[in-house]
Amino acid sequence: LTGRVLTQRHLNRTLLDRQQLLRRASAAVPIRAVIDRIGGIQAQYAPAAYVGLWTRLDGFARPDLTRALESATIVQGTLMRGTIHLVSREAYWPFAVGIRAARRAWAARVSTIPSEAELRDRGDALRAALASGPRTVAELGELGKGFVGDLGYWVDLVRVPPSGTWEHRRADRLALAETWIGPDDATEAEGVALLVTTYLRAFGPAPFADIAAWAGIPVAAAREGATGLDLIQ
Repeated sequence: LTGRVLTQRHLNRTLLDRQQLLRRASAAVPIRAVIDRIGGIQAQYAPAAYVGLWTRLDGFARPDLTRALESATIVQGTLMRGTIHLVSREAYWPFAVGIRAARRAWAARVSTIPSEAELRDRGDALRAALASGPRTVAELGELGKGFVGDLGYWVDLVRVPPSGTWEHRRADRLALAETWIGPDDATEAEGVALLVTTYLRAFGPAPFADIAAWAGIPVAAAREGATGLDLIQ
């Protein structure tokens, strides 16, 4: 393979451009398209997502993101690296399913709950508690102890408004993802493939180790996810 050798400056400028930080996207571009392009927005602190979009999207105003969260066009959940991310509705299930095995394996190793069977049983109890609709962590009582703790790895949860917004910054109101978004319609292979392509689109050329570290999956899984993709290696 012959071609131009990429310098550190090329990679730096490429990263800034892919992250929409050299120039704002047009006001006509939907919020979900910007979020998809940059690989989601990490939002442990809710206002950070608003500032991040204002930085990248021309004409952005705070109510725009709040409305998108209220309509579930944008979804807030614990995803890559076990941290809170905002992603588009369409990306949520592929991401969640793509990282599920790695997250559960990690939770099973470090959990203070004695067995995987008990994790599953308590996960079923959490799912039952949320069957009638969103509840706050405080309302969940022991099931919400430690901000849902290990159980969040066994039940797909999303944070729902008004929590996790500029107006109510603590993301403490939870719902079942299948209730808030719709049924799980992705496969693990599809999810990992999307994680690989999303990282490369959002951050530029990278080794599989970087992709795996960003997603929170094993390097071998990232390599497997690239099978069949038209990548230059």
